[in-house]
Amino acid sequence: MSEEILINVTPRETRVGVVENGMLQEVHVERASRRGYVGNVYKGRVQRVMPGMQAVFVEIGLERAAFLHASDIVRPPLPEGAEAHGNGHTPSISELVHEGQEIVVQVVKDPIGTKGARLSTHLSIPSRYLVLLPHARTLGISARIEDEEERARLKEVLGGLIGEDNRLGYIVRTNAEGQSAESLAFDVTYLSKVWRVVQENIAKARVGERVYEELSLPLRSLRDMLTDDIEKVRVDSRETHEKVVKFVHKFMPSLDDRIEHYSGERPIFDLYGVEDEIQRAMKKEVPLKSGGYLIVDQTEAMTTIDVNTGGYLGTRNLEETVYRTNLEAAQAAARQLRLRNLGGIIIIDFIDMNDEEHRRQVIRMLEKGLARDHAKTTVYPMSALGLVEMTRKRTTESLERQLCEPCPACGGRGTVKTAETVTYEIFREITRAVRQFNAEKLLVMASPKVVSRILEEESAAVAELEEFISKSIRFQSEEHYSQEQFDVVLL
Repeated sequence: MSEEILINVTPRETRVGVVENGMLQEVHVERASRRGYVGNVYKGRVQRVMPGMQAVFVEIGLERAAFLHASDIVRPPLPEGAEAHGNGHTPSISELVHEGQEIVVQVVKDPIGTKGARLSTHLSIPSRYLVLLPHARTLGISARIEDEEERARLKEVLGGLIGEDNRLGYIVRTNAEGQSAESLAFDVTYLSKVWRVVQENIAKARVGERVYEELSLPLRSLRDMLTDDIEKVRVDSRETHEKVVKFVHKFMPSLDDRIEHYSGERPIFDLYGVEDEIQRAMKKEVPLKSGGYLIVDQTEAMTTIDVNTGGYLGTRNLEETVYRTNLEAAQAAARQLRLRNLGGIIIIDFIDMNDEEHRRQVIRMLEKGLARDHAKTTVYPMSALGLVEMTRKRTTESLERQLCEPCPACGGRGTVKTAETVTYEIFREITRAVRQFNAEKLLVMASPKVVSRILEEESAAVAELEEFISKSIRFQSEEHYSQEQFDVVLL
């Protein structure tokens, strides 16, 4: 399998695409105006205790107070000889924290929709091969490393590195499989340095201040996804390329030769049709090669995927047609979940099949498609109605929720791209147009909201763009244009 990571950087937005065998499988977006908070550690203050929910709201300097459940609070070690609380059950929230108390917390889930961020006091700081757990003295190995000999080797190596007196806990990550003692030693040293700095920051920080920040999207993606399977990492920004090269050289020197600066004429996301795939991922309908199709519906409570045969009649009988369509749909559904970053409860409504073996094979195909997913997934057996319930771990908003907003014209029944998204599409279209055609200056016609946003909030970016292309750009507001509609005219 050939696998590449494409990193596209513009002044206000960074996008990372994972391409397998020429097809986009994952896309991640990070905007300067709205960087995620997951992984960040803050000094907070307990704002409100809610005994009925066994939880508290914590002020950490974000727009909305964040949520901390009793089960996510580190409990102090019991004095020697003392008995555990109620057979190991979580004590009452009021026994653990009180209103006004200062507390160090880590964001484990970004604010999503109307919900504030989800917090934990079980801090974890990841490196390339390990995760540091400052408040736990455990030494764990990822369940995805299945070889018993390798598990024992890693445990022995790490045990030797950290010694018996160590007060910190560690988890060995999946990509540590087969790594040398030197590589793990490097990570132990790195994590102990990071933790020392975090402790110093905690000591001097005020409430609402960040004491540890997770890596930026390009570096985070490489830390979590760059393995021997990745043939190339292409970066279209020289500055980001330099940062990536330094990071990879420091943490994964054996993969130095995989990093390359992309300076091609075509925009990097036009390679392998990535840009088109992102546009398609905004649509509800997903066509299948057989002529069938999926309908993907994301709601607040869950995501449903409906499988339809469409015009596909097959060559044999109806059962065979249904089976073939369901097999293809299982593969396509697994890809769409990754591509659209859909999380939480997911229900896939396959077409009814009578044959028990066919049902088993469709589930196997779904599980096989999910095997390369970086998010944790759990698939349950198919119900009598042909429904498959599954869960996929969600830490950030889905792709659609990141790139789109509820449509004002339809009262939220559908979505349109945000003015911000259209702004960046215009910037990309300008760059593409000047590469292909000669022009003295450019005229951009777009909806009033988009033009107003560009002139007010993106004036610095426009100035940078004009300097970059050595041409002047004029923006004209068109009342009859919809928010997604624009034209770039060469003058």
